[in-house]
Amino acid sequence: VDTLKQGRLVERVVYRQTFVVRSYEVGPDKTATLDTFLNLFQETALNHVLISGLAGNGFGTTHEMIRNNLIWVVTRMQVQVERYPAWYIFHLLHRGNALEIDTWVGASGKNGMRRDWLVRDYKTGSILARATSTWVMMHKDTRRLSKMPDLVRAEISPWFLSRTAFIPEESCSKIEKLDNSNTRYIRSNLTPRHSDLDMNQHVNNVKYLTWMMESLPQNILESHHLVGITLEYRRECSKSDMVESLTHPE
Repeated sequence: VDTLKQGRLVERVVYRQTFVVRSYEVGPDKTATLDTFLNLFQETALNHVLISGLAGNGFGTTHEMIRNNLIWVVTRMQVQVERYPAWYIFHLLHRGNALEIDTWVGASGKNGMRRDWLVRDYKTGSILARATSTWVMMHKDTRRLSKMPDLVRAEISPWFLSRTAFIPEESCSKIEKLDNSNTRYIRSNLTPRHSDLDMNQHVNNVKYLTWMMESLPQNILESHHLVGITLEYRRECSKSDMVESLTHPE
């Protein structure tokens, strides 16, 4: 048990941690945002690596990865939301409870790793959200994707679990490439701030979702909840890049 983070290992390889939603993690409706979910996914993933004894000095990197100058990068994230939890004080007033997150890892092809999350209401056990992600290794200096060394595989494979939290769906259709001529909503001149960078010296994966939501019209944000999303990360973004967010309804 990690007494500081209130997390523990269950079923030997699954990490479980309990959270309450803070005031700075909610939107105008007093419920947690999707950004909050993604941040908590990241937090539990790193804490899982720490409590497993595999953590080196990087962003979830293991000891063997450090020796090979490798870092983790996420290439795909898929999230399904059943219900967004409310702010903690709002919870108390309505007899609500904290949320509990389980996370575990598994193999993904020859050179990747899959990480899943399952979010429950702490009191009732009802499912709030599910997520799955794919991670690959990148060389820290060349910024090129790398094969998984055998020693790294031997290091992490004892923690692999053949289980998925995600309910399979039909594969997503390819998104048409948008430009100024076929896009209804555009948010330009989005520049990464220093605080958007993580320990791998590139824009953190959660920030991309924030940029996507920036170009959504206000009436959609106020009248709809996002219940599912598939994110594919194609290239890393650095502090010197300028980003444009384009949205078109179908």
